[in-house]
Amino acid sequence: MIEALKQPGRFCWNELLTNDVAAAQQFYGEMFGWQMEDTECGGVAYTTLKVNNDDIGGIMKTPAEAGEMPPMWGGYVTVDDVDESAANATQLGGSLCVPPQDMPGIGRFCVIKDPQGAMLSLFAFKK
Repeated sequence: MIEALKQPGRFCWNELLTNDVAAAQQFYGEMFGWQMEDTECGGVAYTTLKVNNDDIGGIMKTPAEAGEMPPMWGGYVTVDDVDESAANATQLGGSLCVPPQDMPGIGRFCVIKDPQGAMLSLFAFKK
């Protein structure tokens, strides 16, 4: 992980949710030359994307609870405290799409929706 991305307020991760992980791996591998490492994250198959051995993002199968959501990229912004930031988002007129929860061994995240309807993931690295 690039240390500068751990600074609060920075975009720190990009993640593709898709129904066809293999097709996405092929497309983006050929498009950008990204290296890919198949791993697991919380018991879910996950592909970590790398450039020059720096982790830059990931690809995973769209979770069942997302319903008919089309494949999409989502960004994560670093925060000091996910729970506090989630509460702040709701106080500012936003809402929670995914409540704060742990990514075992990695950190904590949530997904918010701003008052205009745009979604964004918040992430705090494990300390």
